[in-house]
Formats: sequence, structure tokens, C-alpha cells
Amino acid sequence: MLDRQVSGKETPHKKRSDRSAEASDTARLVAELIERAKKAQAIANRYDQASTDLLVAAAGWAIMEPSRNRVLAELAVADTGLGNVVDKIEKNHRKTLGLLRDLKGAKSVGVIAEHGDTGIIEIARPVGVVAAITPSTNPGATPANKIINALKGRNAVILAPSPKGWTTCAKLVQFVHAELDKLGAPRDLVQLLPAPVTKATTHELMRQADLVVATGSQANIRAAYASGTPAFGVGAGNVASIVDRSADLDEAARQIAKSKTFDNATSCSSENSLVLHAEIYDAMLEALARNGGVLLDSEERERLRAALFPEGKLSPGLIAKDARTIAAKAGLDEKRFRSARFLMVPEDGFGPAHPFSGEKLAPVLAIYGAADFAEAMRIVERIYAYQGAGHSVGLHTRDEDQALELGLKLPVSRVIVNQAHCIATGGSFDNGLPFSLSMGCGTWGRNSFSDNMNYRHFLNITRVSRVIPERVPDEKEVFSEYFARTAGTSGGPRSAAREAKRQDHRR
Repeated sequence: MLDRQVSGKETPHKKRSDRSAEASDTARLVAELIERAKKAQAIANRYDQASTDLLVAAAGWAIMEPSRNRVLAELAVADTGLGNVVDKIEKNHRKTLGLLRDLKGAKSVGVIAEHGDTGIIEIARPVGVVAAITPSTNPGATPANKIINALKGRNAVILAPSPKGWTTCAKLVQFVHAELDKLGAPRDLVQLLPAPVTKATTHELMRQADLVVATGSQANIRAAYASGTPAFGVGAGNVASIVDRSADLDEAARQIAKSKTFDNATSCSSENSLVLHAEIYDAMLEALARNGGVLLDSEERERLRAALFPEGKLSPGLIAKDARTIAAKAGLDEKRFRSARFLMVPEDGFGPAHPFSGEKLAPVLAIYGAADFAEAMRIVERIYAYQGAGHSVGLHTRDEDQALELGLKLPVSRVIVNQAHCIATGGSFDNGLPFSLSMGCGTWGRNSFSDNMNYRHFLNITRVSRVIPERVPDEKEVFSEYFARTAGTSGGPRSAAREAKRQDHRR
């Protein structure tokens, strides 16, 4: 009688049975999507490069066609409450156009490289069915990016958007299907988890897919890596930028303001902290003020802290809102902040007790001062020891040797020099980084890769190895420098040589 209800409450056994049935239903639902995706992918697997590139163009036009782009941008802001329509239109267009530029002419079908010196031939093969986990901050641009990269590899893709971003994602998939129909390509190459999207369905999709590509909350990233399926996930953002005394301050301020305010700082690549050389500290603050920055005094700072970090955690209600809205919520003087584009907060600490040192996902900048470049690097190291390791660092300077020093010493995958950081990090028309909305952070950020996610991450590469002329190195060639350094030491090359002679003599 263990299944009986007592006082209207279900027994533990009954609850376990319900959970088991629910898990079974979830697994079955996802399995049906996977099966449809596999059948569609089997068709795409026969496509040549030209047919594959038509799929890519179709998916690109689905979001870039101006009227559709606007619909997606407006839906994104209406449903998520994050960012603004004008910037999302630009992001959808620019990021997709840049990706299409990167992919044009890139080989992703059949033989993609032949290396005569090694006798190796590389053949591109699909990975199969991709589970694409996408965030609410970019519910149009990020799914489009992953769809296009997946199709470039002749894969099928199933999207798992955030619940807030589902409507935008569904509309995007509708537009993609309309374009695929024109080519006679199977719609099931691009699918979407049904609403309401839950953790259970998302995790089950990760488990059943052939590859997981995850962008979004760190909880989803950890789940992707723990799913048992090969996964690419990205680390947390918390970008710091250094402004050196040699920098063009007006240009640096213009670039920083542009980056910090774009789409209300929804990007993980938006600056969260500035580290200013003491010699130009005041002048740089003045330049930032000319570009819409407002420096808070100590009382205003505490009001902002209470509003932005209630109980020490970032307020979801203030993420990706404009500066004036945030100032009003914090009870700051309406007249003083009427024309503010972003808010600046003096900071000198790091870690949970200093929440402004972390990622804010809002047009709010923490401002640090540094006596010299070496101290600036130490400050950035301490910021990243708290949050943001592996992502990127910005640098505004006329001394480009400093960029190399940052790349050699800081735990970052990208050093962005004299550019608007959030626009440049994910690829730009005036730098060489691949266009992407997902930036790997390497082992520093607990990621399996440190690149900008691109189409090659959606490929298996088969290598054909042929015989080449043998080249066996002489041991002296391999060990010459080591032997020279350790000659005469215990167990060094001389004793090794004597032992070799004894062995020869015995033989």
C-alpha cells in the first residue's frame, strides 16, 4: 500500500514514478527531434560544396533581409527586455554579413587541404547533429551564427534557446525554413526545442546530440561539459581595458563609449573595468565625460550598488537597461543623469565584496587608477582572478609592444588594441579575428578551446597519411643543446655515453 495518498499528499514512491515518467517523455520527445535531424543530415551529407554554400546563404538571408531583421530585433527586445532595437538590427546584420564573408570560399566538403611535405590529405566530414544552446542576450544573432556554421559543415542543428528568447528563435527558424524551401533542402536540418524550454529538455538534448555548442549562463556551460557529449562552451566575460599614458585619449574615449553602450552592454565583450594610467587619469575621465560618461560620487555609488547588486547579486531587472533607467532605479538625481550614456564608478578592490569589479551586463564602468603599466597589468590580473579569466583584455596605447607583453603575461585569449572592444572581439571588418558571438576562453575560463567559435569547430577532419621519404634524426641533433648544458653532471650525457659503450661491448 505504499502508493496510497495520505492526507492528500503523494508518497515518495509516487513522486519518483512521476519524475521517471516525465524523464521518459522528455527523452522520447528529444529522440524524435534527433531522429528527424539525422534523416535530414543524411541528405545534406551528399551535398557538394556549392550546394552546401547555398544552404549557408539561405540561412544568412533569413536574418539579414531587412524586414525580417527588424522583426527579429523588435521581438528580441519585447520578449527579453534586454538591449535596444537599433543596435540589435546592426548586430544581426553586421555579425551575419561578417560570418558570410569568412565562410565564402572556405572549404568544408571533401578534400580541404593537401600537405605535400607531410603526405597528409585532410577531408572535412560532418559532426552530425549539433545541440546549439543560445542566450537571451542575443536571441537572433547567436542562433543564426550557429545555424550558419553548422550548415557549412553539412550538419543538422537543434536550437535550445533561453525561455525568454524562444519566440525570437522560433521566428528565426520560420524564416530559415522559408529559405530552405526555396532550395528544396530538408527543413529538419534546423529545428527548435518546443516551448516551454526547460532544463530537462535542454540537458536531454545535450545528452543525445553528437556535439554541443553552448553560449549563455555558466550553469548551461557546465551542463554542456558534464553532458557526456563532446562540447564547446564559453567562459564568463568581465573585460578590463587599460588606457596607457601614450594613448590618443579622445579616440580611446570614443571607442570605449561606443563599445560600452552598444545594445545596452548585453555583450560579454563589453568593457566592465577601465584601468587608467595615473598620468592621464583626470584627462581620460574628462574625455569619457565628453562621450556621455558620468562619474558617480561616493553617495551615488552606494545607491547604485544597492540597486544593481541587491544582496550582493546582479539584479536581473537592471541587466541591459540604458544608463538613465538604471540611474532612476537607483534614485539618482534625474537632472544630473538625464543625458548619461554610461555610468562610471571609482573602484580599488576586487572580488565579491567589491561587486563593481565583476561583470555588470549594463552600461556601468568600474574605474581603477594605476601608477604605471606594470601595476595596470597586476590590477587586471586581480580582476580576472575574481571573474573573466581567459576572455580578453583591451589596450589603448601608442606603444604596441605593450600588447605583446599582455599576451605573454595575462590569462587572456585575445588582446584587443585600440578598438571598440565589444565590436572587435567577435571579429570585425578591420581586424583578422573570425566573426563570432561565442568566444572560447581556454583552460583559464574552464573551456576546451580559446578561439572565436567558427565553422571548423563544426567539422570532423579525416586525415589520409601516405609514405614520404624517411628522415630519422641523429641523436646528437636532438640532444646537442641538452648535452652541452648538462655535460659532466651526475647521470648526464657522459655517463649515458659510457653506459652505451658498455652495452656495445657486451653485445
